[in-house]
Amino acid sequence: METLLEARGLKASYDDFQALFGVNLMLGAGEAIAVIGANGAGKSTLMRSIAGAIRNAPGEILHRGAEIGALPAPDVMARGIALVPEGRRLFPSLSVEENLLVGTYGRKVEGPWSLATIYDLFPILNERRKNPATALSGGQQQMVAIGRALMSNPEILLCDELSLGLAPIVIRDIYAAFPRIRAAGAAIVIVEQDIAQALKVADRVYCMMEGRITLTGRPSELDRAAIHAAYFGAEGHELA
Repeated sequence: METLLEARGLKASYDDFQALFGVNLMLGAGEAIAVIGANGAGKSTLMRSIAGAIRNAPGEILHRGAEIGALPAPDVMARGIALVPEGRRLFPSLSVEENLLVGTYGRKVEGPWSLATIYDLFPILNERRKNPATALSGGQQQMVAIGRALMSNPEILLCDELSLGLAPIVIRDIYAAFPRIRAAGAAIVIVEQDIAQALKVADRVYCMMEGRITLTGRPSELDRAAIHAAYFGAEGHELA
């Protein structure tokens, strides 16, 4: 499998607080991987580092073998790596369609995704395309955030906590779009606290705790006890 993205000994800090400690991760072409872990495990820091929102040592993140760890976010996006951020972060003054079009700024390339194909993927957005994006429901806003990222026709889609705060039926509808997104050629990194959802959609899973990778493998290889230990350590919590 061709390696698209790799983290090698990735470290990240916020001032004096170190959030990542030597994280190693690999994403292959056409693959979907999930990163799971409790709050504060370092998942979002990992995503922000890959997306260029946090600057790292150049060689700690590689895209197609090129060192990108120190690149700013616009340059990372221009390479074909798009982030669906935690909390969606839509522009409240813009309509649904205007928010989607923001995704083309900085990267205009031929590919499978356009307004027409986004509306075909999420038909409700076509119905609401002239509405203010933040007037939509939480699930519909998440669809806008995914569509905005896809509008850049990325080869890597980073999805940070898609299911956070959403009802199970809404989460199901959003994740139902992922087979089509993968079929169109994008490899996907999904950050999830919902372990069951992560195991359903991923080819491989990485578990994080306190800024470190504590377990990795294919869902079929990971049993409940191993995931529990990697997720919580020695603490006696129960998995959902």
